[in-house]
Amino acid sequence: MKYPIGIQNFEKIRRDGYVYVDKTPWMWKMISEGSYYFLSRPRRFGKSLMVSTLEAFFSGQRELFKGLYADTVEWDWQQYPIFHLDLNVKKYETKADLEKVLNRHLELWEKTYESPYGERDLEERFLQVLRLAYEKTGRQVVILVDEYDKPLLQVIGNDTLQSEYRSTLKAFYGVLKSCDRYIKFAFLTGVTKFGKISVFSDLNNLIDISMLPQFTAVCGITEKELHTCFDEGIAELADANSLTKEETYERLRRDFDGYRFNEYINEGIYNPFSVLNTLSYKIFKDYWFETGMTNHIFRQMKSQNYSLDMVANEPLFYFQLHILEKGHDSIVQQLYQSGYLTIKEYDNEFKTFFLDFPNHIVKEGLENRYMNYIQH
Repeated sequence: MKYPIGIQNFEKIRRDGYVYVDKTPWMWKMISEGSYYFLSRPRRFGKSLMVSTLEAFFSGQRELFKGLYADTVEWDWQQYPIFHLDLNVKKYETKADLEKVLNRHLELWEKTYESPYGERDLEERFLQVLRLAYEKTGRQVVILVDEYDKPLLQVIGNDTLQSEYRSTLKAFYGVLKSCDRYIKFAFLTGVTKFGKISVFSDLNNLIDISMLPQFTAVCGITEKELHTCFDEGIAELADANSLTKEETYERLRRDFDGYRFNEYINEGIYNPFSVLNTLSYKIFKDYWFETGMTNHIFRQMKSQNYSLDMVANEPLFYFQLHILEKGHDSIVQQLYQSGYLTIKEYDNEFKTFFLDFPNHIVKEGLENRYMNYIQH
């Protein structure tokens, strides 16, 4: 079996024969029931792959969906104008870095649709190129924004850059509200919601599916999907580690399961990056941690003399789980949004959530890395 380690391009996965867990039922649910969506998930959880899947679908590439749920739906399979903004491609150290990324995307779109407005402000250029795409093709446009909050996350603790980035992104994303007539579908992903960004405050028809029960499995791997799509690979993993298949399933459940994204669903979600790496290399290891950066959280924990034993005792309200506001963000809140904690209990009377580590590997990994950070 070929596992798509680090591959986030739907076309490459399908053409090159990699294992693919069919997430198109949830994709079609979005397309058929609404127009504007936002999804928050931790890093390496499949958000970028969903963006790529949507891009292939709206590009009319039906051959890529053969055998998948999306191939059974009624759809015209025409090509729509697509505006894919990927903010996960650069390290943002100055205001100019953000503007360069936005400008690079705009220049490409302006060339495609022959826009003469290249000398105007970023947000004005964005508005005009959406309009021109609609008028030149006769089709509404599709907007896909991957990791909309990456610039803001990279400068947590730098109030000056935070303010500059917020101002730039507020104006840029605000274009979506004024261009509703030109837009067929919009999908934005991120790790969290940042307050004072107008895409959330102004675009009131943006549906946040992050905690909706019907979209729990839109990213990640369910228990059923693990058995259906990976049973052959799990048998190989069992042999490589001198385990029975049942013992291997239990080990995977202990190490990588346990993520819950709402108060209604008891079944956990497996971390896909960890599962795919484990099946590929036949070694149980904390692969997900190796891609993470937690030092800014560790600095706060150390300065407040915060113990990881305290995480299960701090209740959070719904808005605290996803919205970051400067000066009001608890350590538990940040750990949840980063994927180190997940929902474990919900108090219906007081409408509060209680969090804990999703699984053994995350708990052990975070404890070891925090201790190592303190020692150094």
